Amino acid sequence: MIAEAHSGKILGVHIVGAHAADLIHEAALAMQLGAMVSQVADMIHAHPELAEGLMESAEDVEDKAIHQLKRKVG
Repeated sequence: MIAEAHSGKILGVHIVGAHAADLIHEAALAMQLGAMVSQVADMIHAHPELAEGLMESAEDVEDKAIHQLKRKVG
């Protein structure tokens, strides 16, 4: 998910994988409506479902994702 740094407005989303077509509609709708990353992150997503990945992506933009890989540098 790519968003404006100052506003959080979603500018684009990349989805790759077998079920990408099942997920992209949510991102397209969010962009069409001018949604902010925080709005997608706060939206209820069914668990366990692939759509949670979009929520996690939005949370990651705001450094709030709980399912992510952390890399140590140095």
